[in-house]
Amino acid sequence: MSKLNEIHAWWEQRLPELLARYDVPGAAVAVDLRGEVADFGAGVLSLSTGVLVNTDTLFQIGSITKLWTATLVMQLVDEGLVDLDAPVRSRLPEFRIADESAAAAITVRQLLSHTAGFEGDIFTDTGKDDDCVEKYVATLGDTPQLFSPGQLFSYNNAGYCVLGRLVEAVRGKSYGACLHDHLFGPLGLTHAACGPDEAILYRAAVGHIQPTPGDAFQPAPIWSLAPSNAPAGSMLAMRPRDLLAFARMHLDGGTAADGTTVLSEATAKLMRERQVEVPRLGVLGDAWGLGWEIFDGTGTGMVGHDGTTIGQAAFLRLVPEHGLSVTLLTNGGNPIGLYREVVGHVLRELASVDLPPMPTPPADPRPVDAGRYTGVYGSSLFANTVTQDDDGRIWVTCVPKGLAAEMGAETTTSELVAFEGDTLIAKEPEHGFHQPYAFVGGAPDGPAQFLHTGRADRRTAE
Repeated sequence: MSKLNEIHAWWEQRLPELLARYDVPGAAVAVDLRGEVADFGAGVLSLSTGVLVNTDTLFQIGSITKLWTATLVMQLVDEGLVDLDAPVRSRLPEFRIADESAAAAITVRQLLSHTAGFEGDIFTDTGKDDDCVEKYVATLGDTPQLFSPGQLFSYNNAGYCVLGRLVEAVRGKSYGACLHDHLFGPLGLTHAACGPDEAILYRAAVGHIQPTPGDAFQPAPIWSLAPSNAPAGSMLAMRPRDLLAFARMHLDGGTAADGTTVLSEATAKLMRERQVEVPRLGVLGDAWGLGWEIFDGTGTGMVGHDGTTIGQAAFLRLVPEHGLSVTLLTNGGNPIGLYREVVGHVLRELASVDLPPMPTPPADPRPVDAGRYTGVYGSSLFANTVTQDDDGRIWVTCVPKGLAAEMGAETTTSELVAFEGDTLIAKEPEHGFHQPYAFVGGAPDGPAQFLHTGRADRRTAE
């Protein structure tokens, strides 16, 4: 029996029971090993209909879309239409944020590597028309700058919407049309959709959520996030096999299965090269390239990206030296636990790669003087207050504001304990993992400048 046949047999035997263990209604998985593909699906599209998942089911891929947006940008770089290190305003002169000097300086490379420095969790809904991304970018004029462009990494959804608008402006057509014309078509994709109007033509999965913690999962009341955030990951859906056709193109030096050149070989390689280090968090990569997340902990040069939308979660991993890519697409429950079981098994069997362990609090954490960490760190969505009580215990209270408050997010309080260096970790798990909190910036003996959880929340006036 071939290795892929063994993997498929394992999926048939184990995936249904793993879905039950992790409360995931449905999932589909696929692996590509040097151009040979195996895929499998189990569970249901929606608990309300009971329709079964199969290998042609479309799931939303969430922020994995950022790799597609980055690829569209890098095609423009290949064509000499965009300069990576030129200010984005050289091709998108209308780009504005609150800090005029930063807006004039931010480069395409910085947007691609999440180092542009402005606040990134902006989810303004500007409608469904073809100009919704253009209208979205026009709303960013009061978006605050958190740090100087290029200073450090902070995950930035809004930055990828700016990149999507850059592609639209240079190509002279909508983001969705760019996806169809420059990626779906050249890659020969047959089961990919830009939003619900296209997804409804296929066997599309529905996300599942818990109305309140502890409730049973139920179908989400809406299918997708706002179309204006499409370049960051709000709309794109596909079956696993089609996602792996995109991954295979990257592994094959930018060449599609039929020989079509989608990217130059040098550009495909450049996208996987590290551009910025990521604070040690354990739940993200160790560094970021031009779109790709880079995982040093496996010792293999593994790259990938994850994505989360309303009740759906997606995972993509590539191990270039083995010619291997694997994806898992899910529609609710505890997707991280399922990912570690399913994708972890594939990586061990086909590439002798073990996923790094998830960060966990030490059994006997050392005492911490939290004076450097205590304070308030904020964004437009949340205010995080770090305190230390008389017993020496450290707490972070997260209060939603703005859009997060309007959407019903609740105030939470978590105890933090020592983890590594200036990183603390939540004592109790939430959503299947213990969240690390890295405190970065500022003088070594002074207050930290940022609370970093993948996003850099700046210290505010208390």
